Amino acid sequence: MGFLPILILAYPLLEIAVLIMVGSSIGVFATIGLIIGTGILGAMLLRFQGFALLTRMRSEINAGRMPEKEMADGAMIAFGGVLLMIPGFISDIFGILLFIPQVRNFLRSYLGRNMTVVRAGARQRRDGVVDLDVSEYQHTDDKDSRSPWRLPSDKN
Repeated sequence: MGFLPILILAYPLLEIAVLIMVGSSIGVFATIGLIIGTGILGAMLLRFQGFALLTRMRSEINAGRMPEKEMADGAMIAFGGVLLMIPGFISDIFGILLFIPQVRNFLRSYLGRNMTVVRAGARQRRDGVVDLDVSEYQHTDDKDSRSPWRLPSDKN
C-alpha cells in the first residue's frame, strides 16, 4: 500500500507530460480538439452501450436469472465513460479499453477469481454458511402452504 500514494502523485504528472508531448507534436488546438472529442466520444459510448446493457439486464431478470455479468459490465462501462470524459490521453486509453467486451470479460474473470462478493448485511462464516438477520427472511405459520421446506410433522 506504500506504492499507492506515489502512484496517485505520479499519475497527474504523467498525464501532463503526455499532453505536452502530444501538443508539441500535433499542436495546441489539435490536442484540445482531441481532448474534447474523447470526452464527447465517452458520453456517446456510455449512452449507447448503457442502453444496450439495460436491455440485456432486463432480459436476464425476465428470464429469472441474476444479471451478474451485466452488472459488472455496467460498472466497467460507467468507469470507462468517466475515464474518457477526464482530460488526458492515458485515462482515455484505459477508458476505451473498458468499452471492449473482450477486455471486460478478462477483467471480470480475473476479478471473479480474486474476489468474494457478500450481500450487504449478511455475515458469512468460514464454512460458507451465510447467516441472515431476522429482517432478511419471513416465517409464516400457514398450514396450507405448499412450501417444500415444511417439516414432515407440519403436514396434515
